[in-house]
Amino acid sequence: MKIDSVELNKIAVRQSQYPEETLPEFLLVGRSNVGKSSFINTIIMRKNFAHTSSKPGKTQTLNFYLINKLFYLVDVPGYGYASVGKDKSKKMGLMIEEYLKSRGNLTSVFLLIDYRHKPSEDDVLMFEFLQYYHIKTIVVATKYDKVNASNRVKQEKLIRHTLKLRENDKLIPFSSITKKGREEIYRIIQDELNEVE
Repeated sequence: MKIDSVELNKIAVRQSQYPEETLPEFLLVGRSNVGKSSFINTIIMRKNFAHTSSKPGKTQTLNFYLINKLFYLVDVPGYGYASVGKDKSKKMGLMIEEYLKSRGNLTSVFLLIDYRHKPSEDDVLMFEFLQYYHIKTIVVATKYDKVNASNRVKQEKLIRHTLKLRENDKLIPFSSITKKGREEIYRIIQDELNEVE
């Protein structure tokens, strides 16, 4: 896939602010410090288009990135960051839930987890929530390059076991440093776009 154009087309906090056109949308969810901005920048081949922050929990809106005028990557607030107050955290949770329940052109969700660690309780709840609503979910394990080769098989088993992934559930090891996993993400997006045409 060649990335010709990228624009942050819409920033929304409610349904009335979503883009009006019904292009396919791919949602990105994950913990605050899982590396969503790095994932976006790797996918769109731009260095600092999505701002990576040293302060997790910075994204507090739904950010719609229009790619090649063909589809959207939708970044939502990260979950599980303590310094975001309970009220704000609840508000952000409802904002994400409204999107998931109401958005007919949501094609797939990329659930980002940290390859180095056992998936958190929040990761498990998010995966179960997506399964409950029958939303196609691809698990992307970021920071793959930070795990020794000798530990990778064990780590992958731990992730699959904790999330209760079935054999046909996709788990993509990903690294924004080595670009591992990027081509596989492109293939998934392209296959979905082909289906929509």
